[in-house]
Amino acid sequence: MGIRAPQLDVLAGARLMAAKVTLSVIKADVGSICGHSTPHPKMVEAERQVLLRGIKDGTISDFHISRCGDDSALIMTHAKGENAREVHALAWEAFTAASKVAKELKVYAAGQDLLVDAFSGNIRGLGPGAAEIEFEERPAESVLVFMADKCAPAAYSLAFARTFLDPFTNTGLIIDPRGHAGYEFDIADVVDRKHVILKAPEETYDILALIGDTTRFAIKRVHSRHLKTVAAAVSTEKLSLIAGKYVGKDDPVAVMRVQAGLPAVGEALAPFTYPALVAGWSRGSHHGPLYPCAVDDSSPSYMDGPPRICCLGFQVSHGKIRGAEGPEAPAGHHEPVDYFKGSEWDLVRTRAMEVAVYIRGHGPIMPGIVPPEELEYTTRPEVLAKLQGRFQPLD
Repeated sequence: MGIRAPQLDVLAGARLMAAKVTLSVIKADVGSICGHSTPHPKMVEAERQVLLRGIKDGTISDFHISRCGDDSALIMTHAKGENAREVHALAWEAFTAASKVAKELKVYAAGQDLLVDAFSGNIRGLGPGAAEIEFEERPAESVLVFMADKCAPAAYSLAFARTFLDPFTNTGLIIDPRGHAGYEFDIADVVDRKHVILKAPEETYDILALIGDTTRFAIKRVHSRHLKTVAAAVSTEKLSLIAGKYVGKDDPVAVMRVQAGLPAVGEALAPFTYPALVAGWSRGSHHGPLYPCAVDDSSPSYMDGPPRICCLGFQVSHGKIRGAEGPEAPAGHHEPVDYFKGSEWDLVRTRAMEVAVYIRGHGPIMPGIVPPEELEYTTRPEVLAKLQGRFQPLD
């Protein structure tokens, strides 16, 4: 009996680790201080109180609240699966509570991303964006959460393509049999609300042919073909198509599992050393370079930008979030690794600002501004409408 008890403990631990856990990252801009900067602390506290009740009633197991610029991000673990009504309802309640505080404080754009008055079963299509993955925990489950501000849904496409397609970025595609098998890409057509699944490496050129059009296509999910499990997910909700007008940028979030047969942390971060141009900056009408920064440095300034990208890393252990917080930390208080905080990113930030000043120097002229089809959802059509009757045939 003295030998069997530890064996039972090991078996119980293995069953816990094998149980499926869902990581849901749901974001929304429901108001910020003095323009597009940061949510007020009272708004964050309102969200925290709702999520604490969610732990108490068993809807979620754990949570961490973060932000990128003016967008709040609710990072939650639970056992309800993807698109769970009760989890989405909890996030909606948290954003609604924060929006109420924002309106009382009269901060800018209070309730901006909440496009309807009442929750209707799934948060997708209501304004907030969601990236969710369900998986069985590995012996060490390392996860990255990316958050972007002043960006369209395709903001991650170049970086994720380099991480999961490019052996000059990800050596694991060559030397690790698990990575060598390649990945499946679920690519969303954000305009017609369709998707297609393509396999890499054999369909790499087809994948690039699609995601090269960042106005229409975006990487939605990536699956490991060897491990037969999800590797990454991105929120691809497009606010202007939901609302029928410009109400703010999409500012997508993403989740990526890393290490142990999946890309290493460094291979996931390396593509962001290149300040790629993305759409969505400055009134949602301009292209701008991605500026990797710490969460505390993510409040936009120059021309309401440049577009920010933040990345947090943590472990998921027995359904809970584990960062560098102490063992006595209360529920919902975590200290994830803030990967873009380090001084090694200073050079990238300097390059990004140089690109930002250059591209913004184009003013309202392409390629500084986004294509006409993207401007259709801004206030530009109202300006052009008054000119229609003044056009005459060319000689």
